[in-house]
Amino acid sequence: MLRQELEISTFQDLLYHYPYRYFDRTQLTKIAAIDSTTEYVQIAGILVNITEEGAGFKKRLIATLYDDTGRIELLWFQGAQWMKKTLKENERYIVFGKVSLFNGYFNISHPEIELWNADTAIAGRQPVYSSTTKLIAKGITNRSFAKITQALFEKIQPGDAPEVLPAEIVRQYNLCNRYSAIRWIHFPDSDEHEQLARHRMKWEELFISQLMIARLRLQHTAQQGWRFEKVGDHFNDFFRLHLPFELTGAQKRVLKEIRQDTAMGKQMNRLLQGDVGSGKTIVAVMSMLLALDNGFQACIMAPTEILAQQHYFSISELLGDMGIKVRLLTGNVKGKARKEILAELADGTVSIAVGTHALIEDTVQFKNLGLAVIDEQHRFGVGQRARLWKKNEMPPHVLVMTATPIPRTLAMTLYGDLDVSVIDELPPGRKEIKTVHRKDAGRMKVMEFVRSQVDEGRQAYIVYPLIEESEKMDYESLMAGYEQVKIWFNENKYRIAMVHGRQEAGERQRNMERFVKGEANVLVATTVIEVGVNVPNASVMLIESAERFGLSQMHQLRGRVGRGADQSYCILLTGNKISEESYKRIQIMVSTTDGFKIAEEDLAMRGPGDMYGTKQSGVLKFKLADIVLDGAILEETRIAAQQLLSQDPSLSQPGNQPLRFMLKQQGRQSHWGKIS
Repeated sequence: MLRQELEISTFQDLLYHYPYRYFDRTQLTKIAAIDSTTEYVQIAGILVNITEEGAGFKKRLIATLYDDTGRIELLWFQGAQWMKKTLKENERYIVFGKVSLFNGYFNISHPEIELWNADTAIAGRQPVYSSTTKLIAKGITNRSFAKITQALFEKIQPGDAPEVLPAEIVRQYNLCNRYSAIRWIHFPDSDEHEQLARHRMKWEELFISQLMIARLRLQHTAQQGWRFEKVGDHFNDFFRLHLPFELTGAQKRVLKEIRQDTAMGKQMNRLLQGDVGSGKTIVAVMSMLLALDNGFQACIMAPTEILAQQHYFSISELLGDMGIKVRLLTGNVKGKARKEILAELADGTVSIAVGTHALIEDTVQFKNLGLAVIDEQHRFGVGQRARLWKKNEMPPHVLVMTATPIPRTLAMTLYGDLDVSVIDELPPGRKEIKTVHRKDAGRMKVMEFVRSQVDEGRQAYIVYPLIEESEKMDYESLMAGYEQVKIWFNENKYRIAMVHGRQEAGERQRNMERFVKGEANVLVATTVIEVGVNVPNASVMLIESAERFGLSQMHQLRGRVGRGADQSYCILLTGNKISEESYKRIQIMVSTTDGFKIAEEDLAMRGPGDMYGTKQSGVLKFKLADIVLDGAILEETRIAAQQLLSQDPSLSQPGNQPLRFMLKQQGRQSHWGKIS
């Protein structure tokens, strides 16, 4: 069960199952002293009234604990029968747990509980371990973990937790030895020892991650790549004759970096960050023209069909007068049309392929792929991207783009093996989007404002949440919302389109095209339009139930407007009462349109795993380190990793062998955000 619930299979796993806090078991709280600010308590008292209520999966066990100041209920929803056999009425117990308030009374669910005896209150701080309801129901409590771990330390020696860091690094950075650190994390005998231990193990975790990334970077620099030796007619003609606007200084800088990369004879692996509307697509197009000038094909892969089609239309329009063949390949291209495109890719007739995951299918063969552009790259798995790189005898150059700004500490950890370019300027003439928060009580004024914008010839998005966990309810809210919108926008005068994920792909695309072409005034949608939709005439983004959206998602949605010359607006419409955390997110959105500031706030509020889905993929699965709070350690370990590899790139020196072995183990377990 430990393996299933907490991935603990070995004694080593148990050693690395660190406590997340400590509690002084000698400190007892009187029941009368519990109030709304109380979190965890330890109480000693007499247990009475042990009764079962309910039946089947609703069965629960209730008992009352009282001391000389009052009483509190103890509840067990799982393992009720087992607990009933274990507990004894009218006996003195010591109870530890988290206090909850229900119907005006305090209680503790699934507390740790044991009979009071002389050995119960062990002196000193006791570790508190994360567990699960299933384990607690089986009697494997926090106390059990402490006892097992304590017994384990009585059996092992320092050699059972050998040092992995080189002795010079341990000395240089004043780190305590590994065995002491692990022991002190579980059973610290002072605050100082606990701090030393946690610092040491955080340092090790971050150092290993930075070492892995630095080694990947070394591999990249050694990887041979196609040499783009010249800037030819395609690039120059487009720049002189077809460029629709003057490039910003940031765009010019990034193009220069890409030009230098592709001319070196080494494979380019570059991450291009740019806020919504910063002009990444034009940089991608000009990079692809560079490939064409040197006799190569290029492709751009997008995560959704809507985004791929948007890229196809915009690239075709940009290059329409240049005689360059651009084709779109998605899962919906079938039969004769598909065979034709595959043949043209294989014989080189198609110069630029735009597509979705369909581009990485085995049947898709390029004559000479020299550059692969991957948009919204965090939506693709490593394996999916790697299949693109095998489309030529030597891997193509790779440019990955994201409109989700990545905070520096996260970029150092996720993408430290890549060269990073940032477009930090918006095109000239763009007006800042005005963002406001309105509550449901003011809905009438909000809808009147949206209608006034439409009456002036603009278009508007109205976006509803569609969350997987509550999809059925959200879908019903979307449909109800659509009916309400039709009341505000009479169909005799206005044209409304609706787009959501449950629609048949063809219908969804037709509705989307109606809005893009200006045939619909209002688009009612879910977040399928989060990225890639470019409608310069749209001036209003109304986000319904905005309290349910994350910062990054709201920022992406806001980026769908503000693409034309008119003043644009983003309205965050929420319920009349929202949580403190939701209010904080809303206020951040209202106060800034800077995507990097928003990303930093998002990282601080949600953590890297929730932001980028890395908890599920195994990336950033640190036990102790936190890249938000431990940025200084991260910077220190990055420098240390680079210095070590500059002296011993293969980690073959005797003092570095333990590190080499650990990296090998880590590499089997992790899925790093690498490009090749």
